[in-house]
Amino acid sequence: MAPVLAAAACSTAPTPPASAPEAGPGPRPYVPTPGPDAPLPSPPDAVSPAVLPGWGDEDHLAAFRAYVEGCGATRDAVGRAVCARAQAMTARSTVTPSDARAFFEASFSAVPARTADGGHGLLTAYFAPEYPARRTPDAEFSAPVLPKPADPRAAGDRATIEANARLGQALAWMRAEDLFFLQIQGSGYLTFEDGGRGRVAYAADNGRPFVGIARPMARQGLLPENGTSGEAIRGWLADHRGSEAQAVMALNPRYIFFRLDPDDDGHPPGAAGIPLTERRAVAVDPSQWRYGELVWLEADGGNLRGATASYRGLAMALDTGSAIRGPVRADLYMGRGDAAGTEAGTVRHPLRMWRLVPKG
Repeated sequence: MAPVLAAAACSTAPTPPASAPEAGPGPRPYVPTPGPDAPLPSPPDAVSPAVLPGWGDEDHLAAFRAYVEGCGATRDAVGRAVCARAQAMTARSTVTPSDARAFFEASFSAVPARTADGGHGLLTAYFAPEYPARRTPDAEFSAPVLPKPADPRAAGDRATIEANARLGQALAWMRAEDLFFLQIQGSGYLTFEDGGRGRVAYAADNGRPFVGIARPMARQGLLPENGTSGEAIRGWLADHRGSEAQAVMALNPRYIFFRLDPDDDGHPPGAAGIPLTERRAVAVDPSQWRYGELVWLEADGGNLRGATASYRGLAMALDTGSAIRGPVRADLYMGRGDAAGTEAGTVRHPLRMWRLVPKG
């Protein structure tokens, strides 16, 4: 996001609540009405976007551009009409920051999303990794990038699939820790030793649940409690490449199969089928949110070492993920490459979210 207000970087920050504060149950979450084409109602607690915390500091023009790029995923009639107005503004004239702000304030109401107990949700982040790869295996590049098998759900868990992989199956070969993180992200970009490039995209999974390895690693004393960022985990896996790393990675039984496409020099599409805009797109729970919805994020107090203090701003709901569940849960897309990956690995922030409901 530009900026999804990254306020400041810090080495440590207060630990986010593990769950909601111990107060009585809060209001029930506001969830969309059934049916993908039904308009979203404005409930009694709808407010103007102008009163959202930090609204005046937002880069409304950058948010408007991201909205125009992503609002085509919207399916309800009112949302499509608002999207068409934004696209028409872009087509007929130069949109200024003031125009963009006025558009959002005139076209949307803001509705708080709530957890069942009224507590904070969680913001994490992801990115499109760029990794070196080989066309044939060697001692370092020994992990195969596997295509979708005939029956992915019958393939077994991670350890079984890796044990049964055959030489001729692989689309490419990667370092084991890189492939592990590629599977968490779901897609990425490969550069081969001959200079060729490709994009690997999610093709299927083995149907096993995703299990994060950060907490088990901390419990086993492999990493400190506040030192389980993505880069810290990757570093440990690389330093212990072989049976030790394989045993830790096997704690996550979920396995992702890929397809290999040419590098498009852009950003990968999300589940909505629209290319993600860096720092302006989020993965959400599709049972709670609709693709193409506009979201206001406010996340403060990340506790991982090296974390940015806060994230705040508008984003488009364009993707989902197996670990993204609940009405106040979002995964922020940071972009391509190492810098995006380093920052994404430090994001674990208490989160508040507002749904921006289009006006008829």
